[in-house]
Parts: sequence; C-alpha cells; structure tokens
Amino acid sequence: MILLRWLLNTLVLILVAWITPGIMFSSFWSALITSAVLGLINALIRPLIILLTLPINILTLGLFTLVINALMFWLASTIVKGFEIENFTAAFIGALVYMVIVMLLNFLESKAAKRR
Repeated sequence: MILLRWLLNTLVLILVAWITPGIMFSSFWSALITSAVLGLINALIRPLIILLTLPINILTLGLFTLVINALMFWLASTIVKGFEIENFTAAFIGALVYMVIVMLLNFLESKAAKRR
C-alpha cells in the first residue's frame, strides 16, 4: 500500500510538472526520489515550520500555510538533482496544484474505503 501511494504521488508530481510552467523533471527517477523527499519534508520539517509561524498563520487565517507549502516544495527542488523550479511563483502554483490533486485522491480513496 505504501509503494502504491508513493507511485501515485510520483505520478501526481509529474502531472504538476506538466501543468505548471517553471517546474521540470529530468527523469522519472528524479520524480520518484522527489516524491520520497517531499514526503519526508512534509512529515519532519513542515510541522516544525508551521508551529514556528503560528502567529503569522493565525493573523492570515491560515493562508500563510500556502506559502509554507510552496517553500517546502522549493526546498525539495534544492535537495533533489533533476527537479528544477524556476522561481517562487512556480513553486507556489505547483504546490497548490499538488495539494488540490492529492486532496482529491484522498477523498476518492476514503469514499472507496467506505463502500467496502
């Protein structure tokens, strides 16, 4: 199940790179590695950053979380060779598209699990 989720997130990342100008992968392997790195960043670093920026997040009614997501996306591009993001705008749009598609997939998965 974990491998299937990893592959699905990789395919979503490839779709995001195809949709969003300014985001590029050099190969499928770099997309696979980026998916794993992005998962680790979102599990380990993102909660700490959200906690540290809680006052700004409260002030902006949670909209600053979108900026944090873009920064985590951009951080993944600095770690993984073969994953390029041209600028912050591309990272912001890419992270937003990624978030929407993953939320949709999670919704469809939970709906399918309820039918079983």
